Amino acid sequence: MTMPRYPSLYQINIRVWLTELSQPLGRPATLDDIPDAELDRLAHMGFDFIWFLSVWQTGPGAQQVSRGNPEWRREFEETLLDLREEDIPGSGFAITGYTVHKSLGGDAALARLRERLRQRGLRLMLDFVPNHIGLDHPWLEEHPDYFIKGAELDLARAPQNYTWVKRKSGDLLLAYGRDPYFSGWPDTLQLNYANPALQEAMIGELVRIAGQCDGVRCDMAMLVLPDVFERTWGQRAGLFWPNATPARARASSRLSVHGRSLLGSGMDAAATGPSDYAYDKRPLRSSARPSARPVREHFHAGMDTRISWPFSLENHDEPRAAATFPAGIHEAAAVITFLSPGLRFFHQGQFEGRTKRISPHLGRAPQDL
Repeated sequence: MTMPRYPSLYQINIRVWLTELSQPLGRPATLDDIPDAELDRLAHMGFDFIWFLSVWQTGPGAQQVSRGNPEWRREFEETLLDLREEDIPGSGFAITGYTVHKSLGGDAALARLRERLRQRGLRLMLDFVPNHIGLDHPWLEEHPDYFIKGAELDLARAPQNYTWVKRKSGDLLLAYGRDPYFSGWPDTLQLNYANPALQEAMIGELVRIAGQCDGVRCDMAMLVLPDVFERTWGQRAGLFWPNATPARARASSRLSVHGRSLLGSGMDAAATGPSDYAYDKRPLRSSARPSARPVREHFHAGMDTRISWPFSLENHDEPRAAATFPAGIHEAAAVITFLSPGLRFFHQGQFEGRTKRISPHLGRAPQDL
């Protein structure tokens, strides 16, 4: 399949979709239960890539945190007025292994789905989460040196960023995965990119993912850049992306999207390595108050830069466009997004005008239309 100059991408929360498909089946649906007619519909809509969110194995540790976190719980209850415990499988980004979740049918089911997509001219995109892993990952027992360790003083100063982790071979005080501007994510653990062995292990994971799909979305890619990592953890990490992305390219994956801005990190291509597309969120950070001016000026960038950006109105991390933009402005923004040169990125439910964001912690969508 020839890659179009400006490909289009459609993001689907696979757990939510399978929940919907389970109802008429009377049993939990797997990837094999996705009807051919649904894949035909996606192909007819003209997409090039289908990005399935939350396909990887997760564990009970993250699920327990998701169900017990009061702040997250309030958001879930606002999304699902009839929220049940089974609606909260836990974050799809608290990964315990880059194998397809058993409840989805495993790696074999994904391979069959990928072939069905290929037969329709559709390519498959999957996530790679380099910064952190889930609380139940086997590396906790096998490779404790892969993690950022803390001391009692760290826990006392920043209890929101550290936790004691129980292990068969002795408990450890470890850091939660985090962005330097926010508190830690309590369902994840931070990987130590100052350790070359960890970097090699993560390159291996990326190569494994790339062999199962046609495109890789690298989540929060800027967090493992040397300057960002050092600012967050006080340790200098070696360059990761220049080694990781060529390895990905040697596998079968043909397109990579770096999540969050690499362009706005102050790093050049030597630090970021080759990537097809990277979010650039500098316009959102350029003013304390929301303003259209930095966005307008952003569009005056040279074409060589603009074609490396994904353009979208919304994704799983953001409020729904239909609930955010006033009438008239919503339609105008959609037209600009679609006609901009670069990767055209659409989100499940966007075309139907869905108004409620569905957290990646949830496995069921509300009926909000």
